This record gives sequence, C-alpha cells and structure tokens, in this order.
Amino acid sequence: MAVPEVHVRPYWELTFDADGDPDPARRDRLLREVPERGVRDLVVFAHGWNNDRSIATRLYDRFFAPFPALAPGAHLGYVGVLWPSMRFTDEPIPDFDPSAAPAATAPRATLDKGTRQALHEVFAGQDSVVDRLAGLLDERPDRQGVFDEFGGLVAQLVGTPAVAPEADADTDADDADERHAAPAMFRKDTRGVCLEFAAALEEAAQGVASFHWPGGVAKAWQGAHELLRQATYFAMKKRAGKVGKEGLGPALGRLAHDAPDVRVHLVGHSFGARLVSFALAGLPAQARNVKSVTLLQGAFSHYAFAPQGTLRGQQARIDGPLVSCYSHFDTALSVMYPLASRLAGEDRDIAGLGMRWGAMGFDGIQSVTGAVRPSLAEVLRTGVPASGCVSVDSAQVVRHGPPPAGAHSDICHEELARVVLGAGRVPH
Repeated sequence: MAVPEVHVRPYWELTFDADGDPDPARRDRLLREVPERGVRDLVVFAHGWNNDRSIATRLYDRFFAPFPALAPGAHLGYVGVLWPSMRFTDEPIPDFDPSAAPAATAPRATLDKGTRQALHEVFAGQDSVVDRLAGLLDERPDRQGVFDEFGGLVAQLVGTPAVAPEADADTDADDADERHAAPAMFRKDTRGVCLEFAAALEEAAQGVASFHWPGGVAKAWQGAHELLRQATYFAMKKRAGKVGKEGLGPALGRLAHDAPDVRVHLVGHSFGARLVSFALAGLPAQARNVKSVTLLQGAFSHYAFAPQGTLRGQQARIDGPLVSCYSHFDTALSVMYPLASRLAGEDRDIAGLGMRWGAMGFDGIQSVTGAVRPSLAEVLRTGVPASGCVSVDSAQVVRHGPPPAGAHSDICHEELARVVLGAGRVPH
C-alpha cells in the first residue's frame, strides 16, 4: 500500500534511527532547499508512538491541512520527523476522526499479528522473547511462577535487568520514573502488578457498559498484556529523548548555521513532545532559531522543565513560548501513565498519583515560576503569550476517543493549528 501523501508544500521529512543518527540525504536536502524555497517559518512535527511511516504521514497530512488557509501570507514550510517507535495495533491511531471512530472494544489479553510484528521490528534480535511472551498470552496458564517468568521476559525485551541496580545519576531521565525505569515493576509480585494494571483499565473504561471484565487468572493476563504495553512505552519514551537530543537538536543547529533567518516552530505529540523538548538540550549553544515549542498531549513528566527536572531551564533555549496543550479527557495520561510511572518507581498509594507521577498532557507544566494557564478559548481570543511556559487547557476540542487512551490522539483540530501559529507569532 502506498504511503499517504502530505499535501502541504513545501514539505520535507527528517528520518532518524534509534540512536538519533539522521538519514543524511534527507537532512542535507532540507538544509539545501529550505533557503532555496524562501521559507521564513518552518513547522517541525514529531509523531508519538506510531510504528510506521504511513501512520505518521497520515497524522502530518491531517494536522498541517489548516495551516495554508490560516496563514495565507506566511512563507511556511513543513517537516515531518520520522523515528523508530511502535504502537500496539489495538489502539486508535493519532489521526483518527472522532466522528468515524470505531466502537470501543475491551482491552486484549493476547497479541494480535500487527503488534507481534511491531515488537519483532522494534526489538530486533529478540524474536524468541517476543514469541514466548505471545505464547504465554495465548495460553494464559495458571501455575506457580509463570507471571514472574512473564515479567522477567518483558524486562529482558526492553533491555532492563530483572533486579534493578542503584539509579545512575547520569541517566537520561526527566524524572524519578525514568531514573528507576522499568526495574521496580519486576522486583514486585508480577501477578499483583498485572492485577493493578487490569484494575486501571477498568477505571479508564468507566461508562462503557458493553465491556466484559473477566476475573481470576483471565483478569491477571489482561493486565499482563498491559504490563507489556507499558514497558514498551517506557522504552520508546527513553528513545524519544535520545533521538531529540542526539538527532533533531544537532540537525536544527546545522539549519541555524545554513539558514540563519529561518524561524523554527517545534511541535510534538505524545512521546514526540518529549523528542522535541530534548532537541532543545541538543541545540548548539549559538543556535537561536527555535521560536516556539508546542507540546500536544505530552507523554512525559509535568515536572520536566521544573527546577528538579532534567530539562530544567531548557525553555530558555526558545526565543518564544513553550506551550503545553493538555486535556483531562486523555485517560492514557490521567490513568495509565501515572500508574505505570508509579509501578516503575516506588510503592505509593494510588491516591495522589497524578501529581507525583503526572504527565504534561494531562495537567500541563508544573512547578515553573511565572508559568500561566489559560484556556484554549482565551488564547484563541487574546493570543498566546510571547514568552515563558504556557499550559493551555485544550479539553474544549481534545475530548474524544475510546479507552484506554481516551482523547490522547484527538489532536487534529484547526484550533490547535492556530495555537501553533500563535505561539510562533506567525501572521494568521
């Protein structure tokens, strides 16, 4: 099947591997053609946990579609960032149309063909581990030690030791959940962890009466499927930071050198929000071409830019505002993300998980002095502040989607395109 076309022009793609190394031909073409095409404002968008170019391209096509009409006098250019990540194929894709979304279905307890293939591709060289995990989810045995075996295999898959060493002070982390990463999940009673995930799935699907929730061992295996999903997400989260810092940041530095008058506007969805944020840490010291950063349902810590966060102070690398669009309808970030973060770190009662382990896409930027929190209606009416950290409550439009992700991928709206243009002070 042909890859869908992105219809805005001019459009380029930047491709990075898991280590952040770029496709040099695509990077050099961007550096050469951006000044040739007279681009003044370049919008660079990084996808989240999509697992192929086709899905990412569909997202870019839909999100960029309103821009030409909203800013007819601007000299805009567009970039889609492609990086190796994955999505469990039972999830809605990030360009889904809420009006045409399929009915919600109960979470799986087995791996479908597409997800199994994605795991083989993303975790290359671990075919036997993927196949054993898939087999256990198919069989769902109820015997002593089988859940601990499953947890150990998941830890092996994502490159995490079953018994965690002391946290490395030099680790690439944005908060405590990543310093501990997945190990703490696997130091616990794995069956108990799986049951916690199963309970969280039920919480995320409250109000969906058609769901049938199993009990006993079947419920534990449904939670085991979610444990595997969440562990792979943590691996993708770490990868997004590396690709941003080692790949996109230096590429933007070269653009600043070759086309110093081009204004760059970074946009990221989900883990792509983390990618573009870490690109700020990878910018050369002399580069001042990033004029705005807009994070859509960012799947990383809401403390990332706070004094205790790894990205502390990086907002100063932006010659303009850092905008986080968030929505309480995002159950992937309101329920599943904080639970997975807590299980990856330290024992804590479920009450209050949101603040300790919260995600930026659920409640915005936290603990940054001078940050403001307008509604979407306010910024559309009066404009985005010209600098500083801005958390925009986007629940007005980001509100639709089936569980367990909820509205996490409901981002293709003209209103959000207007936020990006407003943040970048692009005439529209």
